[in-house]
Amino acid sequence: AVGPDGSVYVADTWNHRISKFDSHFVEGRRYEQFVTNWGSVGGKNRQFNRPHGVALSSDGRFIYVTDTNNNRISKFDSDGGFIKNWGDMGAGDSQFNMPYSVAVDSDDNVYVADVINNRISKFSPTGGFLITWGALGTGDGQFTSPRGVSVDASGNVYVADTSNSR
Repeated sequence: AVGPDGSVYVADTWNHRISKFDSHFVEGRRYEQFVTNWGSVGGKNRQFNRPHGVALSSDGRFIYVTDTNNNRISKFDSDGGFIKNWGDMGAGDSQFNMPYSVAVDSDDNVYVADVINNRISKFSPTGGFLITWGALGTGDGQFTSPRGVSVDASGNVYVADTSNSR
């Protein structure tokens, strides 16, 4: 994910951490310089178990991470300061089974592609549950292992429906 200041945030899945890089220009060429990383393997605050998705709030102040094997979303400030986690294993509201990708809209609502539950869930910027849609299948509005989610400037939501190849 890229912040409005050009900072780049990377989910380093197999090392169970998030890395931050700053952009700078030298003689007209852009370079990324390592700044910091946070996380380690585990289930406590600031720990991850295979993080996959990273998204930033519209102003770049907050980072949202899909902590895939811990079945939760983690929220941090732009320097990696822990704010909160939400979610746990399950199929109910605010529960996940392999959250994989995360996106943020212009109102800072958070969208999560939940692979095994075959759905997209939407949350407020503070993690309050808003809505879920999708179900297992091949029909309209149905998914099979959605692994990607994105939101455009108009609020349209796009889903990479992996096992349906669409």
